[in-house]
Amino acid sequence: MTSTPTSHLANRDTASSPAPSSRTSVETADAPSTSIPTAYVSDKADDSSKLRTFLSILRKFIGVADIASVRFSLPAQLLEPTPNLEYWNYLDRPEAFISIGDSDDALGRMLAVLRFWFTKDLKYVKGKPCKPYNSALGEFFRCNWEVEDDSPSILGNGPKVSATGKVSTEHKVVRVSYITEQTSHHPPVSAFWVDCPVKGISARGFDQLSAKFTGTSVRVIPGIHNLGIFINLRHRDNEEYRLTHPAANLGGMLRGSLSVTVADVCFVTCPKSRIKVILQYLEEGWLGKAQNRVQGVIFHYDPENDTMNKIKDVPEKDVLARIDGCWQDQVHYTLKDTKDPQLLLDLNPLWPIPKIIPPETQQLTNESRRFWHGVTEAILNKQYGQATKVKQELEERQREKATSRKDQGAAWKPRFFTEALMPNGKPELTEEGIRALKGLQEENYHLEESPILGA
Repeated sequence: MTSTPTSHLANRDTASSPAPSSRTSVETADAPSTSIPTAYVSDKADDSSKLRTFLSILRKFIGVADIASVRFSLPAQLLEPTPNLEYWNYLDRPEAFISIGDSDDALGRMLAVLRFWFTKDLKYVKGKPCKPYNSALGEFFRCNWEVEDDSPSILGNGPKVSATGKVSTEHKVVRVSYITEQTSHHPPVSAFWVDCPVKGISARGFDQLSAKFTGTSVRVIPGIHNLGIFINLRHRDNEEYRLTHPAANLGGMLRGSLSVTVADVCFVTCPKSRIKVILQYLEEGWLGKAQNRVQGVIFHYDPENDTMNKIKDVPEKDVLARIDGCWQDQVHYTLKDTKDPQLLLDLNPLWPIPKIIPPETQQLTNESRRFWHGVTEAILNKQYGQATKVKQELEERQREKATSRKDQGAAWKPRFFTEALMPNGKPELTEEGIRALKGLQEENYHLEESPILGA
């Protein structure tokens, strides 16, 4: 195995996109829009009076086990003008995602998974934490990303080719498609699916958060239906990776500047290659200065008898590599029996890649941008009273429809996913979901309106 050090993400200047300006969307009614949510803009300054108001509301929930399940309604002026389904995704750098299966070396592919993992939180590294709109039942969001396939393989010399192995994709633009739907309202859960057919890679999962207010910060953990991100490599004999989420803390409310810290353990597993990763996010440094450090170990494990949950418990004979760095700066890996760390990822020059969103004229009434259009326009025009009024009307409509379904004994069924929840954490697409993703790949955005709406 030969090591291939990486600079930034791809050893090329084009891997580092420029910082977005405060103008974050270019949109016309008949053309796809290219957008970065305002929360990604590099100005991290927060309105301290807004935070004080937010804090006064949160104090009512001290002692509540899970404030995320309460679904309380915030005044519009406290919200980021972004739908939750648009904001909450893991593809800030899609080129890291599509390169996961490039290496012919199993350890190299696991390192590529980790490179993707550390790019998915750019929204917190480069922007400010925010509170987007609560998703409505049946609401959905879809988009594409188009990126050059230019991230180098890590270990091994696997060629950059299509899933069929017949067409080179190196330095060519590759399309990644994404669809997500709010499949459950109580508890609030959404399902998502990412697909890049050209590269033979997909990802899926359920998103659900549980949150508890401690008095000065909010501790956020994955909900019971959120079992992680599941990545599948079709051209690698359906090799599957499971990535679990660590708990995080949202603090800085008293200072008037929100910040995210992580102090927890998470895991990446691949049963087929029998390789596992333990990542340990470290506590804040003394005097409260955040280190944002992460350490990890990559090792051989037995999927049938997986008992290793702490870095210190992993036998040295099983270790393949170690991880060390700062998840907001640079992360390195060191191979077994070597002493020279190799750069896995430099986050400093990287910014989230804009999404390509269907034209306004081809969005459905329950598609996120169109569904929340009235609220967003009012917030952007600082008409907060009007924004709150429209928001409350949407929420009341959802309650009325839920009552009607209950009276009729009718269960809600998602449109693009087969079930609202799945015990294994892996959503399955319906025929409509498959067609919707295929349409995104072909830039055919036409969908029929849903006969039954959740709101």
